[in-house]
Amino acid sequence: MPGQLPRLTKRREFLRVAGRGRKSARPSLVLQALPQPEGPLRLGFTATKKIGNAVIRNRAKRRLREAARLTLAEAPPAGWDLVLIARDGTGTRAWSKLLSDLRGALRQAGVLAE
Repeated sequence: MPGQLPRLTKRREFLRVAGRGRKSARPSLVLQALPQPEGPLRLGFTATKKIGNAVIRNRAKRRLREAARLTLAEAPPAGWDLVLIARDGTGTRAWSKLLSDLRGALRQAGVLAE
């Protein structure tokens, strides 16, 4: 079972990715991707209060973390900072559709090869 991937933890890192990165939206998530040639793959996860209370936001982030772990941990593409933003449907979307949304967003942003 693959382990945990490195994380973005500081607000300024999230803002840098949001300001300069590529964006890709899907029904269950928004992906922001910024190439970082000198560094490893790093991930950040967020959910706004618009999607619900703390229980709903935490569930959505847990689902995004697990989807990213399953999708990226086998062969993580080096040199990217990624931010996954939960949407209204993240907590309730079918698991297979959530995984396919993530893969599609990663392809559209250029993180994964077609």
